[in-house]
This record gives sequence, structure tokens and C-alpha cells, in this order.
Amino acid sequence: MASLHLGNFTISTQMRGNSRFKKSSYYLNHGKYTEIKTSKYEFHFNLNGEIIFIRGLDKNWPHPSEHFKRTDGNDWVYYSVGDDSSENGIISWLGEYYLPCLPYSSNSIWEQNHLSNPEIMNAFAAWSQLYANLHGLPRPGLSSETGDCINQIIGNDETVLYHRSQELFSIMGERISVLPPDTRHVDYDVIPLMIADGCLYHCKFCCVQSADRFQARSRTNIAGQIQELKRFFGQNIKNYNALFLGNHDALQAGGEIIHFAATEAGTAFDFKESHGKKPMMFLFGSVDSFLKSENDLFDEIDRLPFYTYINIGLESIDAATLASIHKPISSDKVGNAFRKMIDINRLYKHIEVTANFLIGAELSPDHYESLTELLRSAPVAPRRKGAIYLSPLKDSPRKRELLPRFYEIKKQSPLPVHVYLIQRL
Repeated sequence: MASLHLGNFTISTQMRGNSRFKKSSYYLNHGKYTEIKTSKYEFHFNLNGEIIFIRGLDKNWPHPSEHFKRTDGNDWVYYSVGDDSSENGIISWLGEYYLPCLPYSSNSIWEQNHLSNPEIMNAFAAWSQLYANLHGLPRPGLSSETGDCINQIIGNDETVLYHRSQELFSIMGERISVLPPDTRHVDYDVIPLMIADGCLYHCKFCCVQSADRFQARSRTNIAGQIQELKRFFGQNIKNYNALFLGNHDALQAGGEIIHFAATEAGTAFDFKESHGKKPMMFLFGSVDSFLKSENDLFDEIDRLPFYTYINIGLESIDAATLASIHKPISSDKVGNAFRKMIDINRLYKHIEVTANFLIGAELSPDHYESLTELLRSAPVAPRRKGAIYLSPLKDSPRKRELLPRFYEIKKQSPLPVHVYLIQRL
């Protein structure tokens, strides 16, 4: 690390945080970055010189661990510690110590308008001022490393960052409207690789559904994406160790395409084991694609150099509820998929299947009774693999008041139960 005091701020290059994500009640830095500190704020920039983090340092900042994070999709997300630090707080709802307060419509139970807090919003004014100060900074006397770092940073203004996000969407062919809930384990930092479009179902309740019919992408398209993504992420690709195979039902693409995409991407992006932990891979699957997948497919996925999370949308095991949300599957299929999830999690060391169910004020007692019974009778998997995510219906009123229902379900389940936070990329 090299630090230099320049006027009213300090710039530190070659900063190194944790090489893998750890869950902690206090903020931990991850990866390699450049840090600039003023008397009131801390700013981080990735290896491409793009701003990725802002945190307040004085007593007026709401909490010393709360911060802003900028995503690859150019969203600024405020990370809150909430108002309850007990075991019934955010850690219970999400399995994480921080709640990402999303700047767009989402179905989180927690609702916080951080935009109304002037101390929080002043952080963006401070970033604008820092940017202006860096622009006017005399270059003579600076080391070539510091000078190059500053040039990188001022070359990534708001307009450039916006166009960079549009370039990422263009490479994928669309913007990803939702990431698997399991990507919380890497703080949603994944390299996205689209291997399929559309979905098998077009459910009434779904707020992120695709209107397209399902179609797997070709090997040529996938290989082209990999090369474009490697160029796009540039030097900062070193800070990634996780892959998302998109989009809404990548499992339906089949073992051949999944294996090709995973192996080619793993090699091109140079994913490595960190402290004995495998790189991670995430994908969605539907009930039908999951049920039709044979052991040969899971054998192949288990041999990949990834720890793989497969997230399945089960939604309900009540037939009337499935009909009301226009999900074209039977309750028997949901039950079979749930039992298969338990089996896969028991049989495979490097695969973890998770499932989503709905929660909402307008759902019937039969939905909740059947769900509670299903979870209560589930055999406990090794290491309690296979989290259950409860997704609040988008138009459900008084979402915070759903928490008693959430705790009731969670108490009955031998498997971990969390709220599904719909976060896009």
C-alpha cells in the first residue's frame, strides 16, 4: 500500500481487503482497490478507477458501518444496519448483517427512505467535490502510479459510468432484472453470463418475468459474451470469484451448455480457490427443468471447479394458490421438487439447491398451512444445506407487518428461512 497526503485528502493505492467474502456485523473491505479519505468521507475505487463505495466518517453519519455501494449496473445501493441488532433483526430476515436499500421498486419487507436524510445524500455532493479537486490537482511531483490512478478516476465521471453500464447490458443482450437470492453470499458481485432467454412459465404474480419463450443460447453466443465480458471488466476482473449463469431458467439449457459455459468462463476469468474456498456459480431453475434433470447432469456440475447454488421457484404447495398465481404446475410437482432438493443437497458436496415460496397478506390460510407442514416435515440436510426464501408479493400491503408470519414459518422449519430480496444487476 502506498499513501500520499494531498491537500485535504489522502489517497492510498494498492489497498487489499479480504480475498473472499466474510459475514460480519462490522464493515469489511473486500478485494483490491484505491482509497481516498477526506475528513468526512471515505471513497473506494476499483482497479479500473470506477467509484464503488462511499462511507461517512463523522458523527453525523447514521452508523459507522453503513455505506453506499455502486453496482456494475450503475445503481447506488445504501447498506443499512436497520433498527434491530438482535437475532430477530436483519440477520434473521436476510441471513446477512446489512440490508441493501434498493433505489428501485423491490419487494423487501423492510422499507427505508434513506434519500430523505440530508447527511446521507451529502455524500454524493462530497463525491462531486472530490472529483473536481482531483481534476484540478497539479501533477508535477506525483509518482507515476499515483498520477495514473488519478487519471483513471477522473476518466470515469457519471456519464462514463452510465454508458459503461449500458455496454454491459448490451453484451448480455438485456438487463438482469433479478439475481438469485443466494448471490447474497458474494454481496451480489457476480460476472453475468447469459446462456438462455425467456422462461417456461409466465406466472401472474411475477414482477420480473420475461415475455419471451425459453431458448438456450448457442455456444458461439456464449463464447462471444465471455470475450466481451473479459474486456469489459478489465483489470477489475481480479476482484471477482463468482459467476451467474442467466437468465431465469439456466438449468433448462441442459448439462452440455452449462458445462461449456462454466468451464470456458472459469478459464477466461481466471477464477481461483481462495483460502480453500471454491469459486461460486449461481443459476435459476424451474420446477420442470429441475425434475427432468438426471443425476448425470448433477454429477457433471458437482465436478466443475465451483460451489454451485441452484435456486428453484416453488412458490406454493397449495393447488388453489398455484392456480390463482397462474403457475402452470401441480402441487404434486412442487412436493416432488422439494424432496428432490433435499436429496441433491444430501448427495452432492459442491451443489446446494435452494427454493422460493411466496408470502403475502392476500394469500390463503391453506397456502401457509401447507407450506408450514412441508417445511416442518423436511429431513434436515447435512450442514442445513438448502435455504428457503420467502418472497413478498409485490403489491402486498403493509409489508413490515408480514414479519410475524415470517417468524412463524421460520420457527417451524429445520432449514434456514430468509426473506428474498429482489436485487437486479
